[in-house]
Amino acid sequence: MTAISIVAHSHPFVVGVDTHARNHVYAILAPATGTLLETREFPTSAAGINRAIAWVARRTEADVDTLWVIEGAASYGAVLAGTVATHGYPVAEAPRMDAKTRRGVGKSDVLDAHQIAVTTLGLPVHQLRRPRLNDGVRQSVRILVTARESMSADRTRSVNALNALVRANELGVDARKKLTSAQMSEVSRWRSREEELSLSVARSEAVRLAKHVLDLDEQLTANETQLDELIKASEAAPLLQEKGFGVISTAKCLTAWSHHGRVRDEAAFASLAGVNPIPASSGNTIRYRLNRGGDRSLNSALHMVAITRMTHDAETRAYVEKRRTEGKTDREIRRCLKRYLSRRVYRELNASAAPKNTV
Repeated sequence: MTAISIVAHSHPFVVGVDTHARNHVYAILAPATGTLLETREFPTSAAGINRAIAWVARRTEADVDTLWVIEGAASYGAVLAGTVATHGYPVAEAPRMDAKTRRGVGKSDVLDAHQIAVTTLGLPVHQLRRPRLNDGVRQSVRILVTARESMSADRTRSVNALNALVRANELGVDARKKLTSAQMSEVSRWRSREEELSLSVARSEAVRLAKHVLDLDEQLTANETQLDELIKASEAAPLLQEKGFGVISTAKCLTAWSHHGRVRDEAAFASLAGVNPIPASSGNTIRYRLNRGGDRSLNSALHMVAITRMTHDAETRAYVEKRRTEGKTDREIRRCLKRYLSRRVYRELNASAAPKNTV
């Protein structure tokens, strides 16, 4: 049996960082003894981060194997994590700490930084959560995907509000079904008219909502165009040739995967996507339950690809029919497809990003 390597045995020093908007608090531990060497607070400015890195280098003899464990490596600690990584240090996201872990320890920024480092010491190295890279293409894709999700949610709210408004007020539009794009375009061109006050206000609000929806449609189209250009210049470009993968689903996959080496293997990627069945057996009962965790945006992307393949891909439809004859429900078949797709995505991205051998 292969021994599991833990953080305390793999890194000469561990730096725990409690991050905030204005200042970060740093705690340096020596894993061999668990000794807290020193704590210090630095501003979050570029100068403050550089001072913090220089201070850690002095206290750790500039050992580049020093592990930095940063709370909020995708938010308050994002700039710090990126800067530390460019200096050649390994970086990990702080482990989640529940109330039981904190009980009896107390609460302060210094104690939090110390506890982040201490909690990491016993973790297997392969369980460390590596933050996503914040370089040009990946960060740009991540920003655009986040913006798209916000715009899509805003559009859904506005469409629902518009439909509710025209159904509750007699504005001269057929609202028995949801308004079509053509109807929304017509509503956006309505002019004010002489009518009862409440209808006049309702008409004005309908025009505003319709214009907002149409404006969001233009922004979403521009967003997809930008994503298409970025994806074609990234490691994820080959995924666009796979059946069912469009620009948006591919962008979400790239955002979750981030870079070669972040996710240790395809099983870990399936767990990240929330498509791995979780054992829930007891005694003679053997069963599995759904994984409700993971990256739900990635899970949603795989779900849409699975639906597309089940509808339009002949090979997938044949697979679906075969599994139906075995007694599988469509929901169970989708789960199998999503697990297969996560494996396919992981292998494709890793193969595309792997260093090429040159002679």
